[in-house]
Amino acid sequence: MNKYRLLILKRRLENIIIFPFVITGRIIALCRPLKKEYRVFFFFPFYHTGGAEIFNMRLTHAVGGKDTIVFFTRKSVNNRFYSDFEQSGCTLKDISRYTDNKWLYFLNLIFRGIITGYINSQKNRPIIFNGQCNFGYKISPWVNKHIIQLEFIHTFCSFSYIRVPFLSYYTQTISSSEKTITDHKLFYNKWKIPAGYSERFRYILYGIELPSQKRQLLPITEFTVLFVGRGSPEKRVHIVAALAKETKAADDTVQFWFMGDVSGSVPEHLHAYCHFLGNQSDPAKIHEIYTMAHVLIITSAFEGFPLVVMEAMSRGLAVISTPVGDVPRHVKNGINGFIIEELENEEVIIREALKYILALKKNSELLQKIAEENIRYAEENFGLPVFNANYRHLFKEFQSN
Repeated sequence: MNKYRLLILKRRLENIIIFPFVITGRIIALCRPLKKEYRVFFFFPFYHTGGAEIFNMRLTHAVGGKDTIVFFTRKSVNNRFYSDFEQSGCTLKDISRYTDNKWLYFLNLIFRGIITGYINSQKNRPIIFNGQCNFGYKISPWVNKHIIQLEFIHTFCSFSYIRVPFLSYYTQTISSSEKTITDHKLFYNKWKIPAGYSERFRYILYGIELPSQKRQLLPITEFTVLFVGRGSPEKRVHIVAALAKETKAADDTVQFWFMGDVSGSVPEHLHAYCHFLGNQSDPAKIHEIYTMAHVLIITSAFEGFPLVVMEAMSRGLAVISTPVGDVPRHVKNGINGFIIEELENEEVIIREALKYILALKKNSELLQKIAEENIRYAEENFGLPVFNANYRHLFKEFQSN
């Protein structure tokens, strides 16, 4: 028996065990029903700082409203995007106190019954959208079969395995990364997952709000390299900090800024080479930070297509990145920035990145050409109106089925 069939068997056995908890939840849902009908049920893990959270928030603005509801199922580190989600008009429910408590895990099982009881009792057929949410996968077998379930996958990661036993419940899988789709299709083939699931992918590129003012490249006095993101392991912020040290030794006019709560992910002895800006929530301040920098640095071990690349390119920054996800599809050497060939060896990554940083620092003409090209490219490819239209079409397509 192959791995796929074993996972299906495991899921069926687990469903037998948790059935009493689900029934308990259904009874609770009957006794305490939702106060209104909802067209869309969103399931997201967090509302804290992160690229995935920005995508989820923008999606709710594109297709949400008073007839949609969002469930947050994991405990967020901060409230960074909560107010932005509120502005979408969606009803927000943070159920993480029940679904993200390992000491009271039975509550998670009961809530699978409560939430699916709500969904199944809707008079008009809703759409479920799972934004890479573990709880969203776990409830999928308990949703009535006629209800459309959609999922979004950012990159090939742990969720690529978590979702396998639940593939049959999802009508379509959306991704903003063509490489992510390719990686999953190869994975399906390797695990002998039924070929039909490979046909359920749809590619829709991210969209961002483009800056209204074009960048004016100022004379270079202090050359600034910018890291944007959180301090999660795959981002490998420690490599950027080590690069900052090496760069300082080669040219002490180059500075490294870190936007995001990452200081805890950088070894203490490297803090002196880093300027930590912390989490930023004011769009005007974020825009200012981008426009004061010259280079965006990405040293990730894996990505889909990071929002920060779009944000940086739209403001004229050159991008220096490891060859992850769809970044090489949008960043070409000497045109939009530079792709580091190495992915694993950290010393080689630092050496390559340092070479590109010093080359850009010395060549203001090339830096200006890259800035102009990236602004043009962003305007043609990353606009938020296109993103909104694509997702509105997607939801309209399935609501009319």
